[in-house]
Amino acid sequence: MTFEPLLDAPFAIQFHVATVLPAAVLGAVLLARAKGTPAHRLLGKIWLVLMVVTSVSTFFIHGLNTVGGFSPIHLLSVYVIIGSVMAIRAARRRDIQAHRAHVAGMYFGGIVVAGLFTLVPHRVMGMMVFDGASDLASGLAAGVISLLLVAAGALVIREAGWVQRFNAVFRRR
Repeated sequence: MTFEPLLDAPFAIQFHVATVLPAAVLGAVLLARAKGTPAHRLLGKIWLVLMVVTSVSTFFIHGLNTVGGFSPIHLLSVYVIIGSVMAIRAARRRDIQAHRAHVAGMYFGGIVVAGLFTLVPHRVMGMMVFDGASDLASGLAAGVISLLLVAAGALVIREAGWVQRFNAVFRRR
């Protein structure tokens, strides 16, 4: 693993990484810990700010330049910004189920799915993890990252109540 690709990257990418990494960790902590406490509310506000700032920062990153400087990954940024507003509204109306679904969806899409896209070859994070590493080191890094992403995805699925909804849909038939 080398930090050179990140250190050589444009400021927009460095800023994006500086906001998304704490958002990923803090989001996992929030999903795993008790809900509704004063600490949860405070850390949740910090997490939402990090997610919105991270999402806005993507509009200054144009590495995949598909259409007019933007790529389909930018749709996740729009989703997170809109989802943040929806999550806040749901929490204020005390619709906890909707709040949890919005937050879990933002974490899954904005952290887990987007995180997978960062590891493709020739992207900064992919180069940081895999370039110059031996096959064994690359394999171990891929394994650890895969485990973390699967764990984060499982945590989101549990917290969003997606398993219960899935079971409810198929019990009706």
